[in-house]
Amino acid sequence: MGGFKVEHKNPEGLFVSKAFSQAITVSGKAKTIYIGGQNATNSKGELVGAGDLELQTKQVLHNIATILASENAGFADLVKLNIYLQNGCDPQVGFKAFQEVAGFLNNPPLVTVLFVSGVGRPGCLLEVDGIAVVEDKD
Repeated sequence: MGGFKVEHKNPEGLFVSKAFSQAITVSGKAKTIYIGGQNATNSKGELVGAGDLELQTKQVLHNIATILASENAGFADLVKLNIYLQNGCDPQVGFKAFQEVAGFLNNPPLVTVLFVSGVGRPGCLLEVDGIAVVEDKD
C-alpha cells in the first residue's frame, strides 16, 4: 500500500492561524471527497435555526459530518472549506460553533469566508462547501 501524505503549510512570511492553514499539499494514493454546498436543512428538508447563525452552523456541520462519515472520514480530513455568510452575520459565531462541533484541529483546513446577499434557500444564513481527502484503499 503506497499510502498518502497531507502536509499543512504556513510558509515563513505569512500569518499563522489556529483557524486555518495557508496551504495544503496532498500526495500519494488519496481519494478526494467534494462536499456540495450545505445549508441548515435537516434530513426532512426542514430549515433548522431560523434567524440563528449558531444553530444553522451546527446543522451545516452535522450535514458535513454525515457526508464525511459516509466516506469513513472526519473533520480532520478536511483540506478546504468555502463559507458563504449572509451580509451582517458575525463569522466569530460560526467559528465558535465549529470549535464546539468539530473540536480544535491541530491542522485546520484552508478556509475562505465570503459575505453574500443571500444563498439558494431563503432563510439560510450560510452555506458551506468543502473538500476532504482520505487514503484511497482501492
